[in-house]
Amino acid sequence: MKAAVFHSPGKITCDETEDPKIEAQDDVILKVTSTAICGSDLHMYSGGIPQARPMVMGHEFMGIVEETGSNVHGLKVGDRVVVPFPIACGGCFFCDHDLPGHCENSNPDMYGPEGGILTEKGGGMFGYSDLYGGYNGGQAQYVRVPFANTGPRKVPDHLTDSQVLFLTDIFPTGYTGVMWGELKGGETVAVFGAGPVGVMAAKSAVLHNASKIIVIDTLQYRLDRVKAQTGCETVLWKNAKDTIEEIRHLTQGRGADLCIDAVGFEPERNIVDRVKATVNFEKGSIKVLDACFSAARRGGRISILGVYPVNYDNFRLGQIFDKGLTVKAGQAPVHAVIDKLLGYVAEGKVVLDDVITHRMSLTDVAKGYEIFDKKEDGCVKVVLDPWK
Repeated sequence: MKAAVFHSPGKITCDETEDPKIEAQDDVILKVTSTAICGSDLHMYSGGIPQARPMVMGHEFMGIVEETGSNVHGLKVGDRVVVPFPIACGGCFFCDHDLPGHCENSNPDMYGPEGGILTEKGGGMFGYSDLYGGYNGGQAQYVRVPFANTGPRKVPDHLTDSQVLFLTDIFPTGYTGVMWGELKGGETVAVFGAGPVGVMAAKSAVLHNASKIIVIDTLQYRLDRVKAQTGCETVLWKNAKDTIEEIRHLTQGRGADLCIDAVGFEPERNIVDRVKATVNFEKGSIKVLDACFSAARRGGRISILGVYPVNYDNFRLGQIFDKGLTVKAGQAPVHAVIDKLLGYVAEGKVVLDDVITHRMSLTDVAKGYEIFDKKEDGCVKVVLDPWK
């Protein structure tokens, strides 16, 4: 089969690989009909998430059940499904508490309670390094889906792939950031980052009846798109100070009720940021998170959706304490929200496919990663067809 294979930072190519096989009685083999490149994939592409051996990329995918293990119930050959990006057994302590990203059984070699940098990680994920289970991903013509009685959701026939593909990750992730804010309606939400997750967070803020949504980004074309899609206000990031002042100006001087970090540890950085990270043995920067702490009102909430893989110096604990901020972070509990979100899509309450800017063949995956990483050609989201 054809698959997008990670070889080393900056090198992901479409290769011929072996077809996946059933390895456990509750596996299914999926014929992938649509897959996408995620911002999290770029962390491996950049070398920010280490990976030594080649592996098939991709955790945003859907398709048709091709083969089932002997203990799969509720799915049959020919069913069309969308698959959450966390791999969860469905029966451990954390799965029972709607925390599938912390599944105790899907990452047996690297799992642990510590949450270390290179050891004792959480549950498994598709196509996201050996740290998270070493599972091959879905940027391929076929993929093995373990614990298939727990993850895949059947898709109604009247919905297209494009309408539901982003239930795999970016819509549940953006929605989770707003859900963590515990909005009652009428609040102000500031979303840092107008990439795919940021767009979905803005759409989710609309679903939660926020009175004002402010999206911040360094690229005007991305701000223009999200404004057209959601009616939000926008702020073009030039520096942290001016950005924070603008958010306070838009919120009667108080700051936003909820700030969402949809950027993570690899924002655009100047030479000072890079030198600081090198001196402190850090990866990337927490400059966007720092801005969230300043832009939030006293007693406000912070949702951290962007990835932060290491510890950081000068973390603003004193500011968090003085302002009484509530901070929540981590992977979206996709299994816990996907059914509700599928309902929103089926009822026409939210549109997801308008985030797509590029559709490409899987054979062009190297180009897809390049333009997505460099934000060239107005790129926001790349969808790949494995069969073209």
